[in-house]
Amino acid sequence: MMHVSLRQLRTFEAVARLRSFSRAAEELHVTQPTVSKQIRLLSDEIGLALLEQIGKKVFLTEAGEHLYATCGDWLETWGRFEQTIADMKGVKKGRLRIASVTTTKYFMPRLLGPFCAQYPGIDIALEVINRDRLLERLARNQDDIYVMGVPPDGMNIECEPFLENSLVVLAPSSHRLTTLGRTVRFAELAQEHFLVRERGSGTRLTMERLFEEHGVRPNIRMELGSNEAIKQAVAGGLGLAILSDSTIGEDHLNHQVCVLDVEGFPIRRSWYLVRSKEKRVSVVAATFLEFLKSHVNLLGHPAKEVQQAV
Repeated sequence: MMHVSLRQLRTFEAVARLRSFSRAAEELHVTQPTVSKQIRLLSDEIGLALLEQIGKKVFLTEAGEHLYATCGDWLETWGRFEQTIADMKGVKKGRLRIASVTTTKYFMPRLLGPFCAQYPGIDIALEVINRDRLLERLARNQDDIYVMGVPPDGMNIECEPFLENSLVVLAPSSHRLTTLGRTVRFAELAQEHFLVRERGSGTRLTMERLFEEHGVRPNIRMELGSNEAIKQAVAGGLGLAILSDSTIGEDHLNHQVCVLDVEGFPIRRSWYLVRSKEKRVSVVAATFLEFLKSHVNLLGHPAKEVQQAV
């Protein structure tokens, strides 16, 4: 009979999923030698090598593939048991995995701070990544909850809006459209150069659909990898941008950029909580969802604090 510990299985699952000893160590909050030791003990107990490392790349052996295919279910089942027992005892504890798109970095910390203060026994693993990587994690059912602005079609998921996520048009404060004294027509807007996020981002998808509905193509001058870079480029006069109002707050750019009054804007959208229908909602995840329903009013609407150009 094999004597395998949950710690060994959790360590192996992290290394197998991340294909990295160092990243697994970071996620588990242990040292890399500790990860290596746990994998070695597990391999010794099973009697076969589970992982092969060639250079910096980690590969699963045949035995490792079989173990990885099954240990995820074991760990999830045991995790639910731990959380159920903790709930029966009136104690909220366990691990909550959240993956969210990069734009949520402007408000997620303000949600997680009070949540962690109220439930100190709950350990949060937050991945802030681009939309494509988030969809990959969602397809692999890696997390409890996903936060995004445009839920994907064709996936077995549940979606729930929880926070307003309006899109606005950002321009340099000195731009000619800020001095018209009236609402900017969409036809006028379409003649401008735009700064956009990478292909696949939720904001860019919405922008492209909007221009398609008007029968025109956006004049894209530059593609940038972050909202901060886009705001800097707008301030520098390189073009206009359509951004979530979640990204616009009181910062050093406020006197250099402004939100234009444009026909059809702001575009009213929502941030969504997304979860796989195939994954049972854990006690910890349910606790977080209930917390959001009662505490989402902690978040302001930063875009309202920016100068409106009229």
